[in-house]
Amino acid sequence: MVSRGRAGARAADGGAPVGVRRAAMGLVRGCHPEPVAAVTVVATVLSVAVGRGAAGTLSVAAAVCTGQLSVGWANDWLDAARDLAAGRRDKPVVAGLVTPATLRRAALAAAAATVPLSLLSGWLAGGAHLVAVGSAWLYDRPLKATPASVLPYLASFGLLPAFVLLGAGVPVPWWLCAAGAALGGGAHFFNTLPDLDADRAAGIAGLPHRLGARTSWWVGAALLLVASGLLAYGVPGWYGPAGFAVALAALVVGAVAGRRPGSRASFRVVLVVALVDVALLVLAGAAAG
Repeated sequence: MVSRGRAGARAADGGAPVGVRRAAMGLVRGCHPEPVAAVTVVATVLSVAVGRGAAGTLSVAAAVCTGQLSVGWANDWLDAARDLAAGRRDKPVVAGLVTPATLRRAALAAAAATVPLSLLSGWLAGGAHLVAVGSAWLYDRPLKATPASVLPYLASFGLLPAFVLLGAGVPVPWWLCAAGAALGGGAHFFNTLPDLDADRAAGIAGLPHRLGARTSWWVGAALLLVASGLLAYGVPGWYGPAGFAVALAALVVGAVAGRRPGSRASFRVVLVVALVDVALLVLAGAAAG
């Protein structure tokens, strides 16, 4: 018979040690992969739209990805003690997949990599992105549990279009940054809604928690609609008004359908509005370029 002493530390198929695989899984979960992917894809598509070219687009994608990774890992690292006290099994530290120290090292390494990657776009553009990443870190600590929790979202998402356009040598329209800020603010409210109760149990009381689910839904919807309006203003031709009409109609449907107990329709509608806004953002960036 084969001894299970060393085999127990390895996967049954002879792959990587189980501890390494669990840590890798914890790092994937701890980075908040959905927002990392979404923001990176939007920045990459916007970079293509403004004509950054292959090298420029690759540098934007790499900088945004490492910046988002650093923010995600820092979030779970800094919240580890609070998550453990609240017993949040959805968090990788509480689930025993990864240690806070590992998350700290990963966050700091990703943040360090973000600096030279951002500066590949130039000092002004790179500086704008580093301020955006720094603002996002301020959300993780100390603003997440305060009434000012929305401010980093407004700042960071407002600076994202500036980073992409400045790196292309393109003037940055005020309405494009304002639309990015409104889109980020709306995302904050809607991303928080599903976790309001778990966050409260963990001692987190950001602006959405203080306003409550119903008010937060309306504030988030208003911010997304503001983003749609600003982008509609900046997109030439019929695309802008059409996109705004779709966003407005979707929010009306969400407001009506969401009144039914247990309905998830309003959240699906918000996703539609966000997708419309992202499409308008890319079109607006292309027009500006």
